[in-house]
Amino acid sequence: MSNPTHPPAVGVLDQGPELTFPPGFLWGAATAAYQIEGAAAEGGRTPSIWDTFSHTEGRVVSGHTGDVACDHYHRMPDDVRLMAELGLKSYRFSVSWPRVQPGGTGGANQEGLDFYRRLVDELLANGIEPWLTLYHWDLPQPLEDAGGWPARDTAGRFADYASLLADAVGDRVKYWTTLNEPWCSAFLGYGSGAHAPGRSDGADSVRAGHHLMLGHGLAVQALRAKLPQAQLGVTVNLYPVTPASDAPGDVDAARRIDGLANRFFLDPLLRGSYPADLTADLAEVTDFGHVRDGDLEIISTPLDLVGINYYSRHVVAAPVAGEEPEKYWRAPSCWPGSEDVRFVTRGVPVTDMDWEIDAPGLVETLRRVHEEYTDLPLYVTENGSAFVDTVQDGRVDDVDRLAYFDAHLRASHEAIEAGVPLRGYFAWSLMDNFEWAWGYTKRFGMIWIDYDTQARIPKSSARWYAEVIRRNGLAAQ
Repeated sequence: MSNPTHPPAVGVLDQGPELTFPPGFLWGAATAAYQIEGAAAEGGRTPSIWDTFSHTEGRVVSGHTGDVACDHYHRMPDDVRLMAELGLKSYRFSVSWPRVQPGGTGGANQEGLDFYRRLVDELLANGIEPWLTLYHWDLPQPLEDAGGWPARDTAGRFADYASLLADAVGDRVKYWTTLNEPWCSAFLGYGSGAHAPGRSDGADSVRAGHHLMLGHGLAVQALRAKLPQAQLGVTVNLYPVTPASDAPGDVDAARRIDGLANRFFLDPLLRGSYPADLTADLAEVTDFGHVRDGDLEIISTPLDLVGINYYSRHVVAAPVAGEEPEKYWRAPSCWPGSEDVRFVTRGVPVTDMDWEIDAPGLVETLRRVHEEYTDLPLYVTENGSAFVDTVQDGRVDDVDRLAYFDAHLRASHEAIEAGVPLRGYFAWSLMDNFEWAWGYTKRFGMIWIDYDTQARIPKSSARWYAEVIRRNGLAAQ
């Protein structure tokens, strides 16, 4: 879907002097296991919460499931060759927990581990740095049946799972991410019910968020004990949150949403505490009795890096009588304790997800994390856009996505110039895939997937990104 108000970027590499990125800048792309692998019941894999959720009527658009997805499980070597042709320096992938540890407890499934051993070996053979994410939302269903992330025991099971992966591929994987976007796991999974497992309970969502971070800290400790040289981190999805006006009600709405979207995770992970205003906001939801002595010390176990996923900005305001939230990811149940906040649209260009395009917000986000929280190296571990793509004469000219990447890479460069220790950028996503509750109706990929034939077509954005990587930079505007 072309957006005439969005500036074109075709040919932008041929204009002006270079905006060069630092030597060794890590150029990559990212995917997630359930979104691309398929082979849902092969090789000893057992169901995850997303298998159960997607097979439940009415949960996913058009009844789509990840049973086949991009069939990456069977086509992995060819997919890695496509990565190599694009010149990727790193590939961020997630491991399917139920593929390597069916049921979420006990010993490893060697057939499942062998798939990831082969993937890591294939990447290294093609000069691509593996970047392993332990958890991208596919909790084994038996652990959900036992209470899921609101249950404290799940955090311990996650650390055990991390140890299995360390033993299997720790000698070849340098970069490790524990969690991807715990906000989504907690508040979409257990608050609004828009994501798996589809539960709607504000107190459970807060407990889930805490236990996700506790599992992160325990996993970091387990990995550090086995892999002292590894680079360990976590990935959080962050948003600049802006009040719609200077009115006190709007300013307070922004404070509350910033607390739930950003500080709920940043403060425990990087400061070892929950913000006092956040706990006050949530007093009617929970008394935080699930937080035990020593938890925050575990959660704030020192890291080597922080991953930031960035897509858009939240603009918020105080309530207007009779107005309802418009989008599921903005629904009140996603924001416990902030049911009366309005999310304001500004009439700016949007993606096919209806997310406003706001590249300056990436600069704000990166600078905030660096200036307020940490001197650790930062990585943009996801950034990308869904648009309606079409194949014409064997090509997919996704000029809007290309423009989106161009604008956000310029923002990344601006952040570096401002002193942010940004060390890498991972485009989301390598290929079109199962987009969670939207099924196959939203395309984020640089590579087109024909879901009927499993044909792959690199889009214009892929060819453009390959040239950016080759030149380690962009042309100045």
